[in-house]
Amino acid sequence: MSAADPDCLFCKIVAGEIPGDTVRETDRVLAFRDVNPQAPTHVLVVPKAHHENAAASAAADPDGFAELFTVAAAVARDEGLPGHRAVFNTGAAVGQTVFHTHLHVIGGRDLAWPPG
Repeated sequence: MSAADPDCLFCKIVAGEIPGDTVRETDRVLAFRDVNPQAPTHVLVVPKAHHENAAASAAADPDGFAELFTVAAAVARDEGLPGHRAVFNTGAAVGQTVFHTHLHVIGGRDLAWPPG
């Protein structure tokens, strides 16, 4: 596991230093409710290892990266969603504001396409 970044909000949530509304946890992944939800269900699924973005996580730990999707599917099922959107923002130019890999699981309302 990559060392935690002492300045990273999500590393602090993973470490329990900042409370999060946890909905699911495995040895490598933590899922918690977004504090600024964009839909009735908006859960963030993060690796416990610190990597800046999805590309970095996929390169460093392919199995852990795949587990993000396994947990996301379980969250959607547990939340009773008939469908959901799974989104990574990779880079500030597309809206990433916390530079720790996180997969948004969004659902519970109609979502337009294309997004943004």
